[in-house]
Amino acid sequence: MMVKRQTILAVDDTVANLDILVNLLQDFDVIEAIGGEEALDIIAQEEVDLILLDIMMPGMDGYTVCRKIKENDQNQDIPIIFITSRSDENAIEKAYDTGGVDYVTKPFKPKELLARVKIQLEHQEMIEKLEFMASHDPMTGIYNRRKFFELANRKFKEQPENLYAAMLDIDKFKKINDSYGHPTGDRVIKAVTGAISDILDEGSVFGRLGGEEFAILCHHSDQNVVVNSLEFIRKKIESLEVLSESGELIKCTISEGVAKVDETTRNLDELLQRADEMLYKAKGSGRNKTIFRI
Repeated sequence: MMVKRQTILAVDDTVANLDILVNLLQDFDVIEAIGGEEALDIIAQEEVDLILLDIMMPGMDGYTVCRKIKENDQNQDIPIIFITSRSDENAIEKAYDTGGVDYVTKPFKPKELLARVKIQLEHQEMIEKLEFMASHDPMTGIYNRRKFFELANRKFKEQPENLYAAMLDIDKFKKINDSYGHPTGDRVIKAVTGAISDILDEGSVFGRLGGEEFAILCHHSDQNVVVNSLEFIRKKIESLEVLSESGELIKCTISEGVAKVDETTRNLDELLQRADEMLYKAKGSGRNKTIFRI
């Protein structure tokens, strides 16, 4: 498996300085920006893992560039290392105050700069891993209960119109665990969540609420599309064959309850409660069904 190279944005008003950085950072993909304006244009279009930013530039200095970059919430986690010919306390303090994580003084030592770059990238990678662990279910890799409710509440508050909630439950899951063992039960959960994740679009919020229970939140202007999509998911799960620990192929099904936000829906909990009531009906009327709240 090919490892993706990390991308560094190097910002300086002097081409010769950029050439030095590109030559030094050969293990990375380096994007060059001559000046602050070009740097801001690049940041708006490209994803970068770290920024090397000169402070003393005409027109827009590095402090201003850093401040503008950090104004966008999506850029908050990008580490910025300032490169400066100034080493006075005020300059260094200002570098940190505007959002920098480190600074290197000119003329810099190549090994020192490279070491500082690697330290910041490793630190950022560790933070991202910890954030992923805090927000995702360790078994399936989908959102955990806490993160699901965080994102779902945000969706409900920002755009409740045409918002649907679906509650899903693996049918007779206890029997699967009792008959084939918990490792096989885990395989079933992974197979089900994998199949659902492959079908859902990027705008949907999909999370594991606990055990064999899951929830989906999605927007769509056409109710038929939502119903058909959930029916497609149900049939896809019905067609799955999961290999048990003993080598036996087993089948599984899911039940689904669906509700849509209407003028009486006051909050997310109410929407999910209505979907859960439909799930209860689906399980009570034979399972392996999708029931929509009219």
